Amino acid sequence: MGNVSLFQMFSLDSRKYSFPFTREKGRKKLRSCSAMRASFLLLLLTFLVGLCDVEGDTDFRVCAFNLHHFGDSKSKKTNVMHTLVRIIARCDVCLLQEVRDSQELAVPQLLRRLNSYDPEHDYASVSSERLGRTASYQEQYVFVYRTDTATLTGQYQYPDDRPGDVDAFAREPFVVRFNAPRTDIREFVLIPQHTTPTNTTKELDALYDVLQHVKTMWETEDVMLLGDFNADCAYLAKKNRKYVRLLTQSELYWLIPEKADTTVRSTTSCTYDRIVVHGERFSRAIVPFSAKPFNFQLEYRLTEEQALEVSDHYPVEVLLKDIAYKVVSAATYKFPSLSLFVLVHHVFQALMS
Repeated sequence: MGNVSLFQMFSLDSRKYSFPFTREKGRKKLRSCSAMRASFLLLLLTFLVGLCDVEGDTDFRVCAFNLHHFGDSKSKKTNVMHTLVRIIARCDVCLLQEVRDSQELAVPQLLRRLNSYDPEHDYASVSSERLGRTASYQEQYVFVYRTDTATLTGQYQYPDDRPGDVDAFAREPFVVRFNAPRTDIREFVLIPQHTTPTNTTKELDALYDVLQHVKTMWETEDVMLLGDFNADCAYLAKKNRKYVRLLTQSELYWLIPEKADTTVRSTTSCTYDRIVVHGERFSRAIVPFSAKPFNFQLEYRLTEEQALEVSDHYPVEVLLKDIAYKVVSAATYKFPSLSLFVLVHHVFQALMS
C-alpha cells in the first residue's frame, strides 16, 4: 500500500484505491468493502468518543477548602450544608481547614449528608488532633475521601519540635498518604497547612523542613502541599518571597495561577489558597491547567452574602491523571499536532464521505 496515512486510508475512494484484501472486481465485493470500511470507522469513532468521556470525567480530583469556622453552628444551617456537600462531593480527596468541631458532631453529620447525596461513592474521613497555641482557639485538619477511589495508607502528626525552630507552626501539619490505584501516580503524600496570617513567611519556609522530613520518613518523592497558605497580598510581601524555600527551590511546582482569586469577598482579590507538588514525576502526573479555584458562588448562583455563609474562601483543586489518560495520550501521540477532538472530526468526515 506504500506510505498511506491513517486519514488518507479512511478517505480513499474505493473506485481508485482498494484495500489489499478487497481487490476482487465486481460490485458485490465493492459493496462488501464499503460496508467493512463503514463498520470499522463507526467502531473507531465510538472508541474515540469514549476516550473523550474518559479524559473529561474520570480524572482524580484533589481539593483544599478553608471552611471558615466549621462547627456545630454552621452544621445546623441546611442551605449551607447542602452547598458544602455539593462542593466536597466533586472531590476524591478534600482537605478541610478551620474545622472547629469541639462537640464532634459537625464532621459526622457532613459525612452522613455526603453519603446520602452521592450514594455512588462511599465517603470517610481522617482528622488531626485539635491544633493551636491557645485553648480558646483551636482547629483541626480533616481529610474527606472516597474509599472506593482512595485508600488511606498512612497518617502522621508532625511534632513541630525541630531543634532551633521549635513551635514553628500555630497549626502544625497533619500528614497523610493515599493509595489511588487508578491514578498515574498511584501513591502520594499530602501535607496540609493553614498558616497564621501574621507569620506566613516563617511558616511557609518551615514547610520545606516538613517536606524533607516526610520524604525521608516515608521514602517518597511524590508529595503535594496544599491549603490556605495566606500566600499573597499583604501576608506574603514580594520582598519576603526570597526567604521562603518553598518558593525558591526548583523542584517545587506551584500550580494555582498567581492571579487567581481564592477569596469570596468582592472587595478582595488574593491567591491565598495554594497547591504545590514536589518533583518532576508528580508534576507530569497532573492534568495540565487543571489547578484552579472552584467558584461555587458563580456555579451555584449564590449571592455574595449566601456564599459567605458557606465560607470566605473558594476551594482550590487539581486533577491527577488516571490510567485512561495514558490511553488518550497514546491515541494522539502519532499525531501530536491534533487534539483528540480533531481526530474524532477526521474520522467522522471520512465516515460521511
